[in-house]
Amino acid sequence: MRLTKYEHSCVLVEDGHGRVLVDPGNFSSGFEDLTGLTAVLITHQHPDHVDLDRLPALLEKNPDAQVHADTGTVEALAGAGIDARTVQAGDHLDVGIGVDVHGEQHAVIHPDLPVVPNVGYLFGGRFFHPGDSFSPPEPDVEILGMPTAAPWQKLSEAIDYLRAVRPAVAVPIHQAILAKPEMYYGHFQRLGPDHTELRAVDPGDTIEL
Repeated sequence: MRLTKYEHSCVLVEDGHGRVLVDPGNFSSGFEDLTGLTAVLITHQHPDHVDLDRLPALLEKNPDAQVHADTGTVEALAGAGIDARTVQAGDHLDVGIGVDVHGEQHAVIHPDLPVVPNVGYLFGGRFFHPGDSFSPPEPDVEILGMPTAAPWQKLSEAIDYLRAVRPAVAVPIHQAILAKPEMYYGHFQRLGPDHTELRAVDPGDTIEL
């Protein structure tokens, strides 16, 4: 499995059969000219996870790509003229790569703000992208896209989530609001499970796992 990170929460997942882009949002760049995509998956409706201005042009370059998203995002996509299929926890997708859908809600940002739908995607039973949620999926996770920093989280919550999931490899995502994310990565390494390897990936770089 190959993972290419395009800043923040945008990740390209490839396994030789599928080529799937997750969460191309407005904090991300470098994904705009991708071709050959089999699917685009969105975890939730916040603009740092789905850029409604740039997504139509990407889909024009990838006319065969399926688009899947949570209920709230499907409505927003329809308003932008994009046809997408709604997914929810328990669904299984065949987009070249087998993808299982987990989770239902975004983490609480503040009690006065509504909680929006959020789904996570488990690729090939190996790589899990949680979007903006700290709800661990039921299956064991080998590779975790690890949310690093956001207005809705504090460092201790991120570390507790890492301990709960106990992946073999953690790949930090959702770090664009930080000037020095390396400080967070160090805490993950020191305070996470002993067996977990932290693999920080620079924007545009690819790792094989």
